[in-house]
Amino acid sequence: MKIVMSAAMALTLAAIATSAWAQSMPARNSLPYKDCIRTDQINEWHVVDPQTAIVRTGPYQRYLVKLTASCDKLGIGNPGLMFVPSQSDKATAPFRICGGVGEKVRSRYQPGCAIQSVSLIDEATFDGYRNHAKYHSVTTQQPSKNP
Repeated sequence: MKIVMSAAMALTLAAIATSAWAQSMPARNSLPYKDCIRTDQINEWHVVDPQTAIVRTGPYQRYLVKLTASCDKLGIGNPGLMFVPSQSDKATAPFRICGGVGEKVRSRYQPGCAIQSVSLIDEATFDGYRNHAKYHSVTTQQPSKNP
């Protein structure tokens, strides 16, 4: 006995499978261009846990960076946390990380880990994460003093 599947039935099954796959993927949160992390202005970062980092640029911009997978070696070695833009970011916004597809974080001993989301956070939230962070880096923006 031969079973023949109609084109409509095949499309329906494909749509259901695609919908189930899309629902299993976590939602992506991407910032507007003006609010993105300026990687050339990062002056403080902390790795809170293998899937969470926080970043400060300048005195007022604070960010929460969530990763799609556990990245156990982030923060280890020098440099401990580097941001890798996507291929399209390299062409349009080379020093910005917004939480888009293809953006990653890495460290000397950790291959690139995909960024799930980037969001702005307030100072109290930043301080709370910082107090529980596993690895830290702080660069002051004070001018050097000549003797």
